[in-house]
Amino acid sequence: MMSEALVEHYRSVRRHTLALAEPLSDEDCCAQSMPDASPVKWHMAHTTWFFETFLLERYEPAFQPFDAAFRVLFNSYYNGVGDKYPRPWRGLLTRPSLGDVRAYRRNVDERLVQLMARHDVPAELTGLVELGLQHEQQHQELMLTDVKHLLSMNPTHPAYSQAPLAPASWLAPATWHAFEAGIVRVGHEGDGFCFDNETPRHRQFVEAFELASRLVSNGEYLAFIEAGGYRDPALWLSEGWDWINANRISHPLYWRQMQDGWREFTLHGLQTLDLHRPVTHVSYFEADAYARWAGARLPSEAEWERAARDAKDFGHASLHPPAASGGARPDGLMQLFGACWQWTSSSYAPYPGYRAAEGAIGEYNGKFMVNQYVLRGSSCATPPGHARISYRNFFPAGTCWQFSGIRLARSSLS
Repeated sequence: MMSEALVEHYRSVRRHTLALAEPLSDEDCCAQSMPDASPVKWHMAHTTWFFETFLLERYEPAFQPFDAAFRVLFNSYYNGVGDKYPRPWRGLLTRPSLGDVRAYRRNVDERLVQLMARHDVPAELTGLVELGLQHEQQHQELMLTDVKHLLSMNPTHPAYSQAPLAPASWLAPATWHAFEAGIVRVGHEGDGFCFDNETPRHRQFVEAFELASRLVSNGEYLAFIEAGGYRDPALWLSEGWDWINANRISHPLYWRQMQDGWREFTLHGLQTLDLHRPVTHVSYFEADAYARWAGARLPSEAEWERAARDAKDFGHASLHPPAASGGARPDGLMQLFGACWQWTSSSYAPYPGYRAAEGAIGEYNGKFMVNQYVLRGSSCATPPGHARISYRNFFPAGTCWQFSGIRLARSSLS
């Protein structure tokens, strides 16, 4: 029998997914705005598919699927499980209905809670439940970022939340914080949950460096734009220069230049650009170009983890990144968590000694370790309790629909 705490945690996480969908219409939940995004209905079904496929199918006596067709419809990328419905077409799945998906969630929840209450539950089931909950929390953040992109495509600028978004009243000055050269330990430490890509913990030598106390603000990034940053090829990686020109990009994803100035589309609707809040929804290419313009660079993930290793505050969930207006750690660093994921200069690659898990579960992280960059920290949309120091997020260099921002670093070599 599993602990009551784990069962309640399961119920809490599953309830939170439904709560995130509450402000949305059925139509909102079924639409897909681009191939990289998925409909909310699909997220709700896929996270349930995970529990049905990897837990109930394996451990429930006399298992019968809720609907045999769901095994293909809601498989994301697990080749070891079988066929998958094409990702770019998920918005075409008008059936099953949203009501059918909610019934699917209820059915699997009831059966899994019954399974967890059994006295003969295998020990490995606990680890799979926790993995499934962490997986669902990842999709909770994706639900918000995908919905934001969907609503941004609507010329009426609809808001996900009707709550007002107050402007930030103050922005802490940016300062530099020095870290000595030395061997640092990188990777997950302790008994708490981690994904396999955070292991094994290993040693790495890091040269002396400095890290900015906070994230780059909208106002600072606007200065980059006004200085011609998007028109200067010397600032851009070759692929990045091709990317901004092919896609006609001249500002962050959700910025809008209106007659009366810059606006930003947010989950609270279209807002006047708040110069104090951190710039967000920028790609790796944009983050790297800004860093060059500012006479700095992006930190490596080892540098970022070295700086964050004593973190105790992992941020508070909200719908838009807060400004750096206080609450610094004793070392002066702010916004490590709870504002924007921070691009690093590190390619997403396995740590020394890394081994993926066996079977289809092993497809969770390892097979994506190519042509992507690591982001560290967490964002305003990261669910409470999901962030940790060793967490490795990762996306291709042109990705900007996630809450991704910029923290500067520079070398201190003499």
